[in-house]
Amino acid sequence: MPRFTFGEWVEDAVDWLQSNLTWIFDAIKAVLGGMYDGVNAVLGGGEPLLMAAIFAVIAFWLRGAVPAVLTFAGFALIDSLALWDEAMTTLSLVVVAAVITIVIAVPTGIWAARNNKVSAALRPVLDVMQTMPAFVYLIPGVMFFGVGVTPGVIATIVFAMPPGVRMTELGIRQVDSELVEAAEAFGTTPRDTLTRVQLPLALPTIMAGINQVIMLALSMVVIGGMAGAGGLGEKVYAAITQLQVGLAAESGIAVVILAMYLDRMTGALNERVSPLGRRAAAKIASGARGLKVTHYKPGTAVAMIGVVVLALIAGGLNIAGSDDGKSAEAGDSTDVGKGQKINLGYIPWDEGIASTFLWKELLEQRGYTTGIKQLDAGPLYSGVARGDIDFQTDSWLPTTHKDYWDKYSSKIDDLGSWYGPTSLELTVPSYVKGIDSLDDLKGQGKKFNGKIIGIEASAGMMGTLNKKVLKEYGLEGEYKVVSSSTSSMLAELNASIKKKEPVVVTLWSPHWAYGKHDLKKLKDPKGAWGKGENVHTVAHKGFAKKAPPVAEWLKKFKLTEEQLTSLENEIQSAGQGKEQDGVRAWLKKSPGLVDKLAPLPKGAGGAQQQGKDAGKTVNMGYFPWDEAIASTYLWQNMLEDRGYRTTVKQLDPGPLYTGLAQGQMDVQFDSWLPTTHKVYWDKYKDNLTDLGSWYGPTSLELTVPSYVKGIDSLDDLKGQGKKFNGKIIGIESSAGMMGTLNEKVLKEYGLEGEYKVVSSSTSSMLAELNRSIKKKEPVVVTLWSPHWAYGKHDLKKLKDPKGAWGKGEEIHTVAKKDFAKDFPELTGWLKDFKLSEEQLASLEVEIQKGGAGKEKESARRWMDANPDVVEKLTPVGS
Repeated sequence: MPRFTFGEWVEDAVDWLQSNLTWIFDAIKAVLGGMYDGVNAVLGGGEPLLMAAIFAVIAFWLRGAVPAVLTFAGFALIDSLALWDEAMTTLSLVVVAAVITIVIAVPTGIWAARNNKVSAALRPVLDVMQTMPAFVYLIPGVMFFGVGVTPGVIATIVFAMPPGVRMTELGIRQVDSELVEAAEAFGTTPRDTLTRVQLPLALPTIMAGINQVIMLALSMVVIGGMAGAGGLGEKVYAAITQLQVGLAAESGIAVVILAMYLDRMTGALNERVSPLGRRAAAKIASGARGLKVTHYKPGTAVAMIGVVVLALIAGGLNIAGSDDGKSAEAGDSTDVGKGQKINLGYIPWDEGIASTFLWKELLEQRGYTTGIKQLDAGPLYSGVARGDIDFQTDSWLPTTHKDYWDKYSSKIDDLGSWYGPTSLELTVPSYVKGIDSLDDLKGQGKKFNGKIIGIEASAGMMGTLNKKVLKEYGLEGEYKVVSSSTSSMLAELNASIKKKEPVVVTLWSPHWAYGKHDLKKLKDPKGAWGKGENVHTVAHKGFAKKAPPVAEWLKKFKLTEEQLTSLENEIQSAGQGKEQDGVRAWLKKSPGLVDKLAPLPKGAGGAQQQGKDAGKTVNMGYFPWDEAIASTYLWQNMLEDRGYRTTVKQLDPGPLYTGLAQGQMDVQFDSWLPTTHKVYWDKYKDNLTDLGSWYGPTSLELTVPSYVKGIDSLDDLKGQGKKFNGKIIGIESSAGMMGTLNEKVLKEYGLEGEYKVVSSSTSSMLAELNRSIKKKEPVVVTLWSPHWAYGKHDLKKLKDPKGAWGKGEEIHTVAKKDFAKDFPELTGWLKDFKLSEEQLASLEVEIQKGGAGKEKESARRWMDANPDVVEKLTPVGS
């Protein structure tokens, strides 16, 4: 029977969804991420013991004094295990997933209970949702939403939904039909019958379903950890993959405490919200013997007051503590990153762990904040390709990770190899005699139970083993390669060595197992494994623009075998969860290595030479045109590097030229001459100094979107006024180009009367252009080159065959009259100041990406990516 290629259809569907519905996935991710962040900020924001007290008050309200004491003890134990943050992260994920699931499941269950067709249609869907392996949900989750919380929440919702729907339907269907008929007989509406009869009586069953939803959600924490959701799941996953039994036990206990708390509280909640539950609780309380205090439960109002008081105390302490040491390192000379967030990911291989935590420490010493996630290779590469992970340092190329590289190479950058060559091999313990080469394995299958213990099936070396090595040495049929995981392979190797049993495993060099055990690498006389690989750093496309210094550091990153081995040993000695402590201990033994691996940019930490006029204040002004913003903040950074003081003010052109002429401002960098700012130059030139052009020639133009067909020249506008509603969208009426447009261009091309020039502002013009493009409407606007809009949109500059706009202009630096006398050194720099079109465009793009209010920081990032710019534009003589 021919193979049914169902999987290919799924792949095609996923590709189509990724290509066409990205905006929906981004919106879902933003909503779920926002909900999670909000809940996590509340649960994780307070002091652990105060939060534990809040949980205890809730337990006191729902179950009594003894459960309250046990609750406090349980959460205090979590805190003592240093797992509080992870537990709150997990609880936040469960709360968000459970709330969304309940909001969907309960109405769906009600609908199914009241409509047999809906019930029949839902049943197979729920069967699939509950029986499909939960890991399967992570695959599209990671592909659509990237690594992080969202895939975990989505998988949890799908997995936990069925019991909520089924128990709701069951509860309503089990309500005595005679009661329903009686209600209907008395004229009760279907809505009131549902809310006043069926739901109250079905509530115990519905609450049992909600309890199961929450328990199933909690059971998904480990799977969520595999997708980078963090929390206890990530800790358990790390323990499993790294064979850390102690960490697995501690994390498991924390999960159990959360599970018991949630189970008992949701079970007890039925007594508070259900009439039947309250009746049963009252009966138990009236028949209770012994100390009544053990059965006392405070009222809702009392419990609420307790929770609010404790929450206010926790919040107050958090606010008070948030300022401690806030500015301790504000002026740190090594603060290259200025708090910028860099996300790192790693596969739990030793060199990956070592290099990742090394870079975590290096980046934090250089002023960056870091996020770090352990992931399997597939989600990790997907996360890097999407940009959720900025870089990872453990790409084995060209073999082991070939499949991932082939799939994602168009979306990731190879920043180079930092270690190599490596080697792939099959390995046996040294006590296995007579097996020294791959040739020796032939005919010895029974000795090894016909098995070769492998690692993850997705690893490239597994493909090489199955497709090439076994075939080359005639081992097909005799041996079965058992796909497992790196940790499982190492566990099997360890167990076999303890029992002195023969075993053959996949392994690679470097690996700590060769130091721990006495092993033999099986020789490969036929070269089936291929040449040794190199360990590369890969980052998402655009990372070099996001963090130029880091990209440069990573490109030059190298470790010798001795360095890597000693680093791995130091991390092993520190123990799981203390990897960064191990890195710090290793760096202390290697003085100067931090500066070698992450050298400070020139000028950081006072390394820049001071200018001759250092200490003087330069008052700079600009009007909000992109090249003005870019050049002004560039010069602010450079001048401060040279020891000058600066002030920066945004003004309209008129007040700015007036301020320069009166000496209230010192300099501005955006005089378009001889046309655009002719009026201002003619009026104030006797009190100004022209320090020369730094960019040009420019051009003024009218522009339309490329989808506007048949309009390629100013000539083509004549007779087409209705298409554009008779409007040309302009900028500030005071701009010289607006005068040229009204007085010359319209007249030259016979457009007067047909078009009205709408004076607005640059931002309003761009907003109108953006709005029209989104609606695919015709629009004609004033624009000029250079401008970032030509990079963002597909636009046409309308040709000017009659030369009505005049010749291209130059952008000049203009200063007050006595500027050269007050700032002789700076005058020389400004006269020589030049930027190419490429330099200006990249600077403007960087500032656009940084956003409003961060222009100075954005210009600094551009300078970091162009490290010679300060020395070139502001040279300091000896």
